[in-house]
Amino acid sequence: MPRMVLHRFLIMAASALMFAGAAAAQNKIAVVNMQQAVLETDEIKKASAELEAKYKPRQAELQKIQTELQDIQSKLQAGQGKLTPDQESELTFQGQRRQRDLQRLGEDLQQEVEAERNTILSGAGRKMADAVRRVADARGFDIVIDTGSTIFARPAVDITKEAIAEYNKGGAAPAAPAK
Repeated sequence: MPRMVLHRFLIMAASALMFAGAAAAQNKIAVVNMQQAVLETDEIKKASAELEAKYKPRQAELQKIQTELQDIQSKLQAGQGKLTPDQESELTFQGQRRQRDLQRLGEDLQQEVEAERNTILSGAGRKMADAVRRVADARGFDIVIDTGSTIFARPAVDITKEAIAEYNKGGAAPAAPAK
C-alpha cells in the first residue's frame, strides 16, 4: 500500500512540474538596457549640458590655479641658484597654498557635481522604470529583464528604444537640488 501512495505522489509531482513548465513557457519576456535608456533620454542630455554650463566657471578657476602652479614651479626651476632664500621660500609657500586651494576646490566641485548628477539620475531612473512598465503593458510582456543580466536576447524583444521614446513623451525633468 505505501508503494502505491508513493507512486501516485510521483505521478502528481511530475504532472505539476509539466504544468509549471507549460505555464512558464507562456510568459512573454522583454529586455531593456536601463543605463542606455536613461542616458539617451532628451531630459538627461539637457541636464548634462546644463550641469556642464553651470560648473564651467569653477572648472575654469581650477585650470587657472593649475596654470599659476606651473608658473610658480617654472620660476623656482629657472631661479635655482639665482633666488635669495627669502624669494625661494616665498615662491614655495605660494605654491603650497595654491596646491591646497586646487585640491580643496577640486574635491568640492567633484562632490557637488556627483551629488547633483546622482539626484538627477535617480529621478530619471524611477521615471524610466515607469516608462518601461507602460511599454511592457502595451506590448503584453510579463517580464522585463535588464540586459546587464542577460546573456542573449533577440532584438525583437529589446524595448530600450521604445522605453526612451515613451519616457521622452512623458514630460517634465526631475528637479535638480537648489543651490
